[in-house]
Formats: sequence, C-alpha cells, structure tokens
Amino acid sequence: MNSTVNRNVLAVIRSLFVSSSLVRKADFRNSLSATITTRCSTLCLNEAEECIDERVIQKNKVGCVEVRPTVSPLEVLRKWGCNDDEISKLFISRPSLRRANVAQLEYKLNLLTPLGITSSDLVKIVDCRPRFFSRHIHLVLDERINYFIELLGSKEMLRKVMIRNPSLMFYDLDEKIKPAVEFYRGLGISQQDLVAMFIARPTLIPRTNFSKEKFEYIQRTGVSRDSKMFKYVAATIGVSRMETIEEKVANLEKFGLSQEEIWHLCGKCPILLTLSVDKVQRNMTYVMASMKLPSHSVLKHPFLLLVNLETHLRPRVDLVKRVSDMGLKPLVEEVNIATALRMSEKRFLNVYVMCHPEDVAAELMQVYEKAKSMKRLAEESKKYVFKGFPF
Repeated sequence: MNSTVNRNVLAVIRSLFVSSSLVRKADFRNSLSATITTRCSTLCLNEAEECIDERVIQKNKVGCVEVRPTVSPLEVLRKWGCNDDEISKLFISRPSLRRANVAQLEYKLNLLTPLGITSSDLVKIVDCRPRFFSRHIHLVLDERINYFIELLGSKEMLRKVMIRNPSLMFYDLDEKIKPAVEFYRGLGISQQDLVAMFIARPTLIPRTNFSKEKFEYIQRTGVSRDSKMFKYVAATIGVSRMETIEEKVANLEKFGLSQEEIWHLCGKCPILLTLSVDKVQRNMTYVMASMKLPSHSVLKHPFLLLVNLETHLRPRVDLVKRVSDMGLKPLVEEVNIATALRMSEKRFLNVYVMCHPEDVAAELMQVYEKAKSMKRLAEESKKYVFKGFPF
C-alpha cells in the first residue's frame, strides 16, 4: 500500500513538473513572437517613414526647379490695363475669353496698343464684336493701318472709326475696302465727307452695293453732288437693300404721297430710309387721325416721323391740348404745334408748364408724366422678327 501511495505522489510531482515546463516554453514562445512582431512592426514603420521622407525630398527637389507660373487671361487683361469691372464686362460679352490662349491674347492686345485703344475702348469693341479676339487681326495689319491713317487723316480718327466698326480690322483690304472707297470717291465725295460717312455709317464698306436702280433713286431725290446732303443720301441708299427701299416707299404711298414727294422727302431727310415700316405707319396714323394734320405735313416737318410716339409725340400733343382746354396760354404766344414738338424738354416745360401758378403747374406736370408713362398696348407680348441688317 505504501508503494502505491509513493507511486501516486511521484505521478503528481511529475505532472506538475511537466506542466510548469510547458508553461515556461509557452511564455518563451509568446515573448519571442511578440519580440519578433514588435521588431517587424518597427522595421515596417521605419521603412514607411524613410519612403515618405524620400518622396518629400524628391518633391522638394522638383519644387526647387524654377517653373514659370501659369498666367490666366484675367491676369493678362489686368496687366494690359483693364480693371475688374471692365474684365467682368468682357467675360460677359465673350465667356470663352476666360479660356483663351494666353500667348495669343497677349499678342493681340499688344497689336492694339499702338492704335491708342484703351481698356474702355476694348470693352466697346468686344461688346460690338464678341468674336473679335477669335479673328486673325494680325493679317496685313501694317498695310491696313497705314491705309486707314492716310484715308482718315490721323490715328485718333482711326481709333474712333474702329470702335464704331471693329470689323474694319478683318475686311479684305484689296477686295472690300479699297473698291468701296474708290467707288464713293468716284461719286465726287471729298475726303472730308468720306470721313464723316465712315463715322455715321460704320458698315459702309461691307454693305455698299450700287446698281442702276439705286443711281436712279439718288437722282430722284433731287440732291446735287455739291450739296452737303449728297453724301448721306448716297451712303444710306448704298447700304440699303433694294427690297427694303421698295417696301418703305410703298408704305408711304399708302398715306397718299406720290413717289416724287417721297423721294424729295428722302433727299431732305435720308434717315427716313432707315426707319422701320411699323414706326412710320404708327406715326403717320397718329399725325393724321389724332393731330388732324394732312399727310403732306410730313413733307414740311419730317421729324413727325422721326420722334418716338409714346415718349415724345403723344405726351406733348396731349399737354398742349390740355393747356388749351383749360383756357391757359403758353409763355410764348402763337407758338404752333410743330415748334412745340421740336423744343428741348427743358424749353417745352418752361413754355407750357412752369409759367403757370404752382398748383396749375403741378396738375399739368402730372398729366404730362402720366402720358409719358403710358406703354404701347401688348408691347410685352409683341414678337420681334429678326431679319438681319435693318435696312
């Protein structure tokens, strides 16, 4: 029995010894694996930091290389002299200018500088011709500029004409510009009158088109070549389309005017050929129906067709009638309606309104302002049909 007990004790001691040794081995393995893991993690972090450091160093090395900063069209325009407000207007007129080629934009701006073009002039040019910088303005530029300076007399006059019609920088010099100028010179128009025509009619060169019928129209106006009005008559008829001229003459014939009377009227006031058919119809209808004047009155007073019906003609006629109905007299007695219509705004109010007592003047002024504020019926719903060049 004692031997059995001894064997059991020895078995327990042996099992305890084995378990303790296993625990020690496990602890050793765990500590070893932890050490290895820690060392590996440390190595990986160090390598990553080294990689990052190398990238930063490489980036810094690249950054050390002198690279020219990218210049935007905004900076080019600002450097040329445009302020922020002008640049904003340029971008509104031509949105693609924001993405313009900087080198080409800078080159074209430098071409405009010797012509005396300012930043405000540039805004007007781009507003008139939004595609101005998309065209090849450098082609035959020197020859074109020299020709226009010789024709117009000075670089300042060229600047004014160019602002009115920027397309002069694009027209073909030999095929468009020179033939048109020589044609008007052939009509006997002097150099000084040519300059006045260029300013009054910026599209004179591209739209000039004379025919046998147009020469007959000029003769029928009765304006001689020595007259000061001849250049305006020739220029207006020269740039007008034949069908437009015929349509406007026929429109005036409807009101009882003969062709001879119409052409003499155009010789006296060539700008009538630039008015729309609708405007002439409405003014003539008001003159004959409301003012009770004969149609031939426009032969003596062409401005009856020129003035605006809503803001000028009707309000003044209504006020003159109101003064007469109230038994009042204007400051200048025996003044006719034609004279009243041709007065300046300040002069008209002094003659018909301000010369009366304060309460009466206030009433008349209210009538006048109400008449001026009246809009044309269905004006907002009116459909405008674009037919290209107006005349």
